Amino acid sequence: MAKRATKAAAGDPKDNAEDYLRMYRQMVRIRAFEDQANQLYLSAKMPGLTHMYSGQEAVAVGICEALEVTDRITSTHRGHGHCVAKGAEFKEMFCELLGRAEGYCRGKGGSMHIADQSNGNLGANAIVGGSMGIATGSALRAKLQGAEDVTVCFFGDGATAQGLWYEVMNMAALWKLPVIYACENNGYSEYTRTAEIAAGEIRKRAEAFGIESFTVDGQDVLAVNRLARDLVGRARRGEGPFFVELETYRYHGHHVGDINRDYYRARDEEAEWKSLRDPIVNFGKWLEAEGVASAEELVAIGQAVEEDAAEAVAYALEAPYPPGEEVDMHVFAGVPHALAYIDGAKA
Repeated sequence: MAKRATKAAAGDPKDNAEDYLRMYRQMVRIRAFEDQANQLYLSAKMPGLTHMYSGQEAVAVGICEALEVTDRITSTHRGHGHCVAKGAEFKEMFCELLGRAEGYCRGKGGSMHIADQSNGNLGANAIVGGSMGIATGSALRAKLQGAEDVTVCFFGDGATAQGLWYEVMNMAALWKLPVIYACENNGYSEYTRTAEIAAGEIRKRAEAFGIESFTVDGQDVLAVNRLARDLVGRARRGEGPFFVELETYRYHGHHVGDINRDYYRARDEEAEWKSLRDPIVNFGKWLEAEGVASAEELVAIGQAVEEDAAEAVAYALEAPYPPGEEVDMHVFAGVPHALAYIDGAKA
């Protein structure tokens, strides 16, 4: 049942130049955002930790470019890339990272809890595999309401060890829900090689539930996008759910503070992925070879994106924090309401 997608571009690439350049720009935007976020941490301007998505850009962009604004996604602790790819803006994202009131969650979510409902992003999640139930619930809602939107659940290879994944796959398969489980296998579960903690082939676990499964090169944005467009269309027609294993690689450590990682990962390995399998560089070379864009045009895109990111950081650093009276705002129940409920229950 497992299938491997191959790189393919239908027709003359120049006919799809606008789409391809948007995909390239989106990947560059993710990389630029992460570079700035890393510098904010290293300069002690950003509270808490964050987890870099650099190296995995083709996954988020390839999939999200196949989605409509009304389609939903759930994200992970390594979620900046998904957020940008689904349509988030730099200013609001950096404000969120820095705890400012203009952030997507008014500065209360931070790096690992950004949610952008206007673009269908149901939120990042600091709990490994924590959004699996949310994504499956979203797909169930779509089916019950007769809606046409599809939900994509992003998660890492380490999350396949969570029991929740097996519970929701069972439900999704039984009810034929419009959900795509997108496993970003970057080869490492935090500080341990995935091969040392995951027995057998990951996609076989989904196949055990009768879920149609695929493996794709997660560094090839065209291959990812081609597969995603096919599966999203099929999911809209009621043929879901689906599982996709995306073979990719993270350039940084598990988080921004994980800088001395020689004990679990070789520097030569990192250098090889960056030099030979970088998704942005390789896609740029393809765009040049196909006559879609010149090297100068691609450089100009990169420079413009870097300027946008720098301006957004400068803006966020000067943006105001939320006022103190918002401390119990946007929580499940404010203290007075909770106490009233308890008193009522006692009565």
